[in-house]
Order: sequence, then C-alpha cells, then structure tokens
Amino acid sequence: MKALYFNGERIELRADYPKPKRRSGEALIRVRYAGICGTDLEILRGYTGFKGVLGHEFVGVVEDSDDKELIGKRVVGEINIGCGECEFCKKGLEKHCINRLALGIRGKDGAFAEYLTLPEKNLHIVPDEVSDLEAVFTEPLAAAYEIPNQIPLKPSWRALLLGDGRLGQLIAQVLRYCVDLIVVGRHRRKLELLKKLGINALTMDELDQSMKFDLVVDATGNPDAMMEAVKLVKPMGFLVLKTTTAKPSRIPLSEIVVNEIRLIGSRCGPFKPALRALKENLVKVDYMIDEVYPIERWEEAFEKAMNRETLKIILKT
Repeated sequence: MKALYFNGERIELRADYPKPKRRSGEALIRVRYAGICGTDLEILRGYTGFKGVLGHEFVGVVEDSDDKELIGKRVVGEINIGCGECEFCKKGLEKHCINRLALGIRGKDGAFAEYLTLPEKNLHIVPDEVSDLEAVFTEPLAAAYEIPNQIPLKPSWRALLLGDGRLGQLIAQVLRYCVDLIVVGRHRRKLELLKKLGINALTMDELDQSMKFDLVVDATGNPDAMMEAVKLVKPMGFLVLKTTTAKPSRIPLSEIVVNEIRLIGSRCGPFKPALRALKENLVKVDYMIDEVYPIERWEEAFEKAMNRETLKIILKT
C-alpha cells in the first residue's frame, strides 16, 4: 500500500509499504482523509523520537472487523492504545498507560497511509450529518473538549486563550459557550476568522496588560509562551497547557508557587461531544481547510502546513 514513512530524519512516500494485518479485537480501516497537525510537524523536529507512518487525525471506512456491524461504517478513532493490564488501563485511563501505543506518534503506524488498524473499542461511527472532511477534525476537537472535561468552568469567568492556530480555533469555539473569552494571536487573517464567528480576538499589543484572568489556555505551540501566560493568570487561577514541542520550555516556578496557580496539562479528550458538536453545527471547521492534497503531493502539503499563515492541510489517501 501507499504510505508516508518517517525514518527519524526524513519522510518518504512508499508504494510497497506492508498493509497492516488486524488482530482479534481490531478493525482494518481504509483511510479516506487525514489531517496534518502541529504534533506531526514537531515529530519531524524530533519530538517523541517516533519512526513509522505519521498521522492521527483521520476518517475512514471499516473493511474488516470481528464486529460485523462496523464493516462499511465511516469511523474516526481515539489514538491511544493501552496495555489493558496496568492500573491506568483498569481505571479506563488508557491514554496514561505507561506501555501505551499512540497512532502515528508512539509505536503504532498512523493515518498517512491507505490503511490502518485500531482496536474496535477506539472507534466512533461518524453521523450521516458530518462530512468526511469535517470528521477529520474530531480528534483535535476532542482535545479542545478536554478543557471543560478537566475544569468546572463558570460563565462568569474571564478567560484568555493564547494561540489562533489550528487547535486554538477549535478551543475558542468550545470555550465561547463556557466562559467570557478573549483570544490573543499573532496572525491577522486567523484573528479575523475568529471575529467572523463572533469571538473576541486581539493581538497581544491590543490586550489590556493590566487584566488578569481566571483561566488562561496556552495553545501557541511556542515553548516560551508560559513565561508570559503565567503573568496573566489571577492568583489561584488556572493555566491550561496544550503546547507540545520538541524544544524544552522555561517555567517561572516562583510566580506559580506564590500565586498558587493551578497548572494543568491537557491533551486527548472525549470524542462523543466533539462528534455531537460537528453534527449540530456548534463548531465550524470547513473554513479552516486551506487545501486538500493527494498523498502523492505530500511534499507540497507539508511545506504548506509549516507556513505560519496556514490553518489546516488535509491529505487524501
């Protein structure tokens, strides 16, 4: 099959990559579309040390499964695969399993290929109302829904989201229903897109620097952003970190301790509310798609995805 293979240094398109063989309890999925995300780009820079087929945001059709009801269904999939035996797996927290695999990120070939396999329990059927291209956004949208899943947000809270990129656009649309939100970004085009959705979006220069927030979310992709983010959190407020990079971050420990700031890491989230939001058009994603490339044009696709002005690039496999 065709697949984009990363050997730890560079990507190559392989036409003869072995088609995955599903195990009992797994489904074989024919990938239709897969999205390029910030994590994929960080892996190319050395994050996680992964070697294999990249890609974890996808929609596809089940071609084979022990569960015959799944065959022929359009699906998206949760990316973490636990060992099933450790204390985290037994509590339903497979994403924190020490021995976990993660699709296209950790020990498991991903979605930039014609086929992939995932455990049947990881799969979610895509509602008829959601298009293939919309469904590609399910995994990152679920990551956005992890924030209200972790914190009891209140409508009276003043919240600041740092970052107007791919994930920032989704987080903004989720948080707008939960808190009094301001988004700060660096890209005029992306900020204008948020404004068209009715979201208050500013540059840092336009933000009142005297303001303090109950909640600050860092989705900048910048490892140094925490230094500024901490200054914007109220004492005993929440700082949620969504940035993952190959480069280490600096942490202003004294300010965090003195102000008793509650620091929360946040990554993968619940798929059900994400799919419901797409179905009910509570979150819009079509406007984020800059271009769809066939997998054979992967070099152009990755070059475009690395451009700071780009939002979403999707590969058709």
